[in-house]
Amino acid sequence: MTDYMVPLILLSISLLALHRRENGYDILLQGAREGLSLVVSILPALILLLTAVHMLRASGAVDTLSRLAAPAFRLFGIPPETAMLVCIRPISGSAALAVGAELMAQCGVDSQIGRTVAVMLGSTETTFYTISVYFGAAGIKKTRYTVPAALFADFVGFFMASWTVRWLF
Repeated sequence: MTDYMVPLILLSISLLALHRRENGYDILLQGAREGLSLVVSILPALILLLTAVHMLRASGAVDTLSRLAAPAFRLFGIPPETAMLVCIRPISGSAALAVGAELMAQCGVDSQIGRTVAVMLGSTETTFYTISVYFGAAGIKKTRYTVPAALFADFVGFFMASWTVRWLF
């Protein structure tokens, strides 16, 4: 079914343009032009974000931060093994998936850590990526309350994931 979605969308647009007696090709070109300008406006933020993530992981800063944060995680009932995931998830979704897969391979998918990782990945967001993409697309420069509120929501997601797995399984 998904193989036919793009041709169906193009056919629908063409039929709608014919019905309205408009030039469908020009409409599609205008949409592509607007999409390209959006990509150009977002691209610098994405390049900066991905470069920063790679540098943090390569330098060992994320590992050090994870080790330093582990006692605080224990205090809140979050398994210290997930410290790396908690540190990297707000920054990069693909890096978080890699860390989650690594934890599941080490501890097992049916272990408490594996289940906690799965719930954490599903209940949190790549905060900085999302803010840079959506705020960049909307042209918003000031993120005064957004970043602290989003990071607090992520922390609540991590905390609740840990407690949910502990109490349900």
